[in-house]
Amino acid sequence: MLINLLRLLPPETAHQITIKLLKSSLSISRKKIEQYNALKQTILGIDFVNPIGLAAGFDKNAEVIKSMLSYGFGFVEVGTITPKSQKGNQKPRVFRLKEDEAIINHLGFNNSGSEKILKNLRSFYENEYLSGVVGINIGKNKTTENDIDDYIYCIDKLGNYGNYITINISSPNTPGLRDLQLRGRIENLVKKIQKKQNEVEQLNNKPIFIKISPDLEDEQLRDIALMSLANNVNGLIISNSTLKRPNSLISIFKNELGGLSGKPIFIDSTLILKKMYSLTNGQIPLIGVGGISNGNECYEKIKAGASLVQLYTALVYQGPQVISKIIRELNGLVLTDGYKNISEAIGKSS
Repeated sequence: MLINLLRLLPPETAHQITIKLLKSSLSISRKKIEQYNALKQTILGIDFVNPIGLAAGFDKNAEVIKSMLSYGFGFVEVGTITPKSQKGNQKPRVFRLKEDEAIINHLGFNNSGSEKILKNLRSFYENEYLSGVVGINIGKNKTTENDIDDYIYCIDKLGNYGNYITINISSPNTPGLRDLQLRGRIENLVKKIQKKQNEVEQLNNKPIFIKISPDLEDEQLRDIALMSLANNVNGLIISNSTLKRPNSLISIFKNELGGLSGKPIFIDSTLILKKMYSLTNGQIPLIGVGGISNGNECYEKIKAGASLVQLYTALVYQGPQVISKIIRELNGLVLTDGYKNISEAIGKSS
C-alpha cells in the first residue's frame, strides 16, 4: 500500500511526493463521498457540507485544494502563507513519533510566498472549482520587523481568494510570533486588520479567525476571550501545536525541537477548547484542532464547543480514507443522540 511505502521515506520527502501525486489527476478520489444533511451547517455566512476541515500545514502553497476536497473534507485551509517566500528552518525539521501517533515539526513557515500562491489560488478558482470552502492561513516572514504589516499585506493580496482568513500568531517555530498573543498586542493587530477590512469593499464581510496556542495560561485565555468579544472577532481556532511534551510519549524523537501534534495533544487541546467556549459564552464560532483521528474524537471536540474541526496528523498515519470514515461515524453519533443537526450538539459537554 502506498501509504506504507511513503512511511519508509523521511517525512518531508514523503510529503513532497504526496503533494506531487495529489497534483496529478490520477490521485483524485473518483468515489462520490456521501453527504449527510445532519452535518450541514451555515457558519458566518459560509455553507459547510460537513464540519471536518484540513488543517493548515498540509497544503502550504495551495496546490492540492481540489484533490483534498474530493476526499470529502468540508473545507481546506491552505498555508501558512507569508508575504515573501522563505525556506524555513534547518533540516531535519519533521519527525514522526510512530508509537505515539504524533509528529514534531520545526518547519518555520516554509512556503512559496504570496505572489506564487496567489497564482495557484487563481488557477483553482478559474479552472478547478468544485463546491468546497477554502481558508487562507497567513503569517509573518522571519526577518520582518513590523509583523502587523505582513498580516495586512497578505490580507490585502490574498483575502479575496478564500472564504475565510486565519491569522496564525501561534506557531512555535517562528521567533517572537507567539508574543502577538499578548494582551495589547493582539488587540492592536485585530484593530489594524479590521481597519483594513473596512477600507477594502471585498474584504468587508470576510470572516477572520485567530489561531491560538495550546500553551497559554488561563489568564491569557481570559484576555483573548474578552478581547475577542469586545472587538467582534469572528472566530478562534484552538489550537496550534504544543511545545509541551506529555510524559506518555515513548518515541525516540520525543525531545526534538518543534511543535508536537497528533494524538497526544487531544486531551489538552480539547480542554482549552472547552474553556474558551465557556469564556466566550458560546458567542464566537470555534474551530477545534488537535489529535482527532476518528468520529468519536471529532464529536468530543464539537460537544466541547467547536462548530467546526480540523485534522492533519491522522492523514499521515491512516491515509485519506480516514475522512469518509470520520464523516460516517460522526453522522451516526449525531443521529444516535437524537439531534437533527450537528449544530445542536455544539458545546453540550461544556
